[in-house]
Amino acid sequence: MARNDFTTHLLSVAEQLRQAATTDLADRMERTIDCVADALMQGRPMLVCGNGGSASDAMHIAGELVGRFLLERPGLKVISLVSDVAVLTAWSNDYSYDTVFARQVEAYGERGGIVLGLSTSGNSKNVIRAFEQAARMNMTTIAFTGEGGGQIAPLADILLDVPSRSTPRIQEMHICLYHYLCEKVEQRVAAQKSPIAPVLE
Repeated sequence: MARNDFTTHLLSVAEQLRQAATTDLADRMERTIDCVADALMQGRPMLVCGNGGSASDAMHIAGELVGRFLLERPGLKVISLVSDVAVLTAWSNDYSYDTVFARQVEAYGERGGIVLGLSTSGNSKNVIRAFEQAARMNMTTIAFTGEGGGQIAPLADILLDVPSRSTPRIQEMHICLYHYLCEKVEQRVAAQKSPIAPVLE
């Protein structure tokens, strides 16, 4: 495939997927923004998890919301469950990798908080266990997946399933979706009159 043909093909596929996702996910994304903003502005935690590339996405989301995305505003209680190497390796070695996120949900979660899980297949066992633990603690579950949502779908209060079965394309759309989420949540936080916490000098 010639270079220009390759570029045209790649952009065409990306645009088709973007349009499909925009149509299919708009209402669910607005619900996600409402849930995340409401929980964080009440000081409730959002716990984020995933594996592989989705683990990097979990850290990315936490970094944007604990730090800042585009606006100056208070830090938000967002915790990546993939970042503590000691916890991950100790629990996985002594017990099971399947429950490594569920254990942290038990430790850090709160009623009214959120567990956001990313899984392109929708079948990641440790994300499934995290959602099950979240349900026991009356936390809202939000899933970013590929088409259909896999085994996670029935456990998710809100399912954002990208209409594709290609892992790279799903991951690319996940970045677009959570960047939009971070932007809109940040806008609401910055606009509120009473800060969640004092801004550090």
